[in-house]
Amino acid sequence: MATYIQIASVTVGAGGAASMDFTSIPQTYTDLVVKLSTRTNGTNGNLRNTLAGITSGVYSEKAVYGTGSSAASFGNTSQAFSATIYTDNTNYTASTFANSEWYIPNYTSANNKSFSTDSVVETNGTAVLAVLGAGLMANTSAVTSISIAPISPDNFVQYSTATLYGISKS
Repeated sequence: MATYIQIASVTVGAGGAASMDFTSIPQTYTDLVVKLSTRTNGTNGNLRNTLAGITSGVYSEKAVYGTGSSAASFGNTSQAFSATIYTDNTNYTASTFANSEWYIPNYTSANNKSFSTDSVVETNGTAVLAVLGAGLMANTSAVTSISIAPISPDNFVQYSTATLYGISKS
């Protein structure tokens, strides 16, 4: 059975924030997971996510999504960041927040880093968005930091949260 240990949590205060970051991540767990509750002050729906501060075009990913009335997929290669985590924004019902998870297995290994994501964007209306993604960071560096940010110039609004957990086998 896996054990989740909370490592750190970030809650955005009044005035918003350009990113939510985790640094100096301990290298003592098997896997990492970030749980998110987010909303931005702009109109872009996806977030800009990086591992270990690496933004040199090493991210590749695939995702499937559904809106309640249609489904589709997309893929990216050689990107400077992962873009499969989605968020609520000004296009959606006021005061609603998206819920997402970013799972990073074997984050300390000397191999490329795989990850999976899932997001549900809430609108309290007829539109909805659910996204499942999988990706790879083609870099063998251990994950010592994680950054989650809206696509510029958007910012996270107050009460957006990100919580980082370490997962250990028991």
